[in-house]
Amino acid sequence: MQADTFIPRRLDDQWKIGLWDADVAAPFMFALFVGFTAGTKLGFMVCAGIGFWLSRTLARVKADKHPSFAMHWAYWALPTNPITAMRCTPPSHIRRMVG
Repeated sequence: MQADTFIPRRLDDQWKIGLWDADVAAPFMFALFVGFTAGTKLGFMVCAGIGFWLSRTLARVKADKHPSFAMHWAYWALPTNPITAMRCTPPSHIRRMVG
């Protein structure tokens, strides 16, 4: 029974898109989509530049923080709606916990 088995060392890594984390790549991909729908080369280049700038800024803000910093910030700072509401946690506008 000489089988090479791969044992992963890190199970809780962030999702990756290329070399970027998924939450850092999302603004760039959204900006590429908006630039593609603009229909002009100039609009595409401007949106790609803005998306790249947003992704770099988010990566720098997130650099020394928890890996899920962007998701935690979005939960606490953005308004809740039925799509993003979590059932197992209280709403983000309730700041004081009892217990």
